[in-house]
Amino acid sequence: MNSLIFRTVAPVVTALMLLFSVFVLLRGHNEPGGGFIGGLIAASGFAIYGMAFGVQAVRRALYVHPLSVAGFGLLMACLSGFLSAFAGVPFMTVLWITPHIFGVDVPVATVTSFDIGVYLVVVGAITSIALALGERESD
Repeated sequence: MNSLIFRTVAPVVTALMLLFSVFVLLRGHNEPGGGFIGGLIAASGFAIYGMAFGVQAVRRALYVHPLSVAGFGLLMACLSGFLSAFAGVPFMTVLWITPHIFGVDVPVATVTSFDIGVYLVVVGAITSIALALGERESD
């Protein structure tokens, strides 16, 4: 897209969408939000940036290939489920740890790592599809 207004606003909108996607991700597993919706919002932000500046600009901004991000997210989500099996409880049973960080007890569950894995899978897969379609369109 060759609009000066769109090119000016796109980086700000992309940054806000990525920030909001992290908020939605951390909002929780049992509330509206989570990894899937957060990942869709982040991938939409990358798509907007790609429409404004092109596919190569998005690839430079990501540093790593989107399918690598999706693969790492899949590994993280699977390991979150297998941790419970290694602990001797049924697969995908929630495990809690409470690390002491900066003088505060922070409860962390395997659900959080599972949601982050789903987030990375969705961001990587949808961004990869959008970039492939953008490259095909520019040919």
